[in-house]
Amino acid sequence: MPSKIVGAKEGDVPVLLKLIHELAVYEKLDHDFHLTEEKLRNHLFGARKYIEAILLQENDEKVGFALFFHNYSSFAAKPGLYVEDLYVKAEYRKKKYGLLLLSHLAKIAVERDCARLEGLVLDWNEASIKVYLNLGAKAMDEWTVYRWTGDKIKSLAQLDI
Repeated sequence: MPSKIVGAKEGDVPVLLKLIHELAVYEKLDHDFHLTEEKLRNHLFGARKYIEAILLQENDEKVGFALFFHNYSSFAAKPGLYVEDLYVKAEYRKKKYGLLLLSHLAKIAVERDCARLEGLVLDWNEASIKVYLNLGAKAMDEWTVYRWTGDKIKSLAQLDI
């Protein structure tokens, strides 16, 4: 088992950025990767904190992480915890470290009285889907995610109604 799970500190930004980039490559989304140390530092530790991160340490090496933030359920009248990224380096994947990160996130969700713990999984990632289902997660098949990006957001923002 790893030495510990720790909350990310400002000094961890370079290694966290490297791990996030590894995740982008793993997910075949490297072409969408635009994160810099400056942006990550600002979003984690700036005046407005958009995200939180935990790191998985084996001895002195950071071998995995989870990036998360709060969302809100108006119907449940409670916050939720949304897992944006969860990643363990390839050479450490058969040690149940992903499960350890998920369990730690669940503890945070319980401590913060969250109604939900959720995140997205790519359709082709059958191993993660199987683990999540075995742990009691429910696929939200009746919901479809819609996304605006870049110029589409700008166009929507400029509607003259």
